[in-house]
Amino acid sequence: MSDLEERVGEAFELGEQLTVIGPKLQPGQPAPAFTLDSLDSPDGALAAVSLADSQGAIRLLNVINSIDTPVCQVESRKWDQQLPDLGPGVTVYTISMDLPFALARWRAAEGVAHQLLSSHRDDRFGRDYGVLIKEWRLLQRAVFVIDREDRIAYAEYVADQMLEPDYAAAAAAIQAL
Repeated sequence: MSDLEERVGEAFELGEQLTVIGPKLQPGQPAPAFTLDSLDSPDGALAAVSLADSQGAIRLLNVINSIDTPVCQVESRKWDQQLPDLGPGVTVYTISMDLPFALARWRAAEGVAHQLLSSHRDDRFGRDYGVLIKEWRLLQRAVFVIDREDRIAYAEYVADQMLEPDYAAAAAAIQAL
């Protein structure tokens, strides 16, 4: 499969059918490497955060359209509230194409503990994970669980962008690891 594969109609919001670019990842496949921006440092400098930075941990990638939308805010808060229940050795990242400044501002205002990462510079993350919405240049709502060996253990692509993901299914995938 080409990373430029277009999946028409696999995402929608209200009456708008959306085109998603990239392959649909399946459990067992290697998790694509990524390096994204974070603005969590005390000095306010941008920092690069990569998948390799959390090597050996179980990772949950909470992929959202934009932190400035209500559903994305609810979803990001819920994952943060579930952090203690996910167990030790689990790293949660919320990822969007929002600017790192907007993500840092929201994170500070909400008192959220997990990192919010920005793929604003390059749409490579969206294409590699099969979540780039062509019409919006935003990311499709999705959840990925990546095991300690950097393989996809769970993948949920949420078709209706107004709905939240299946939190229990992703948590169960983590517990199974």
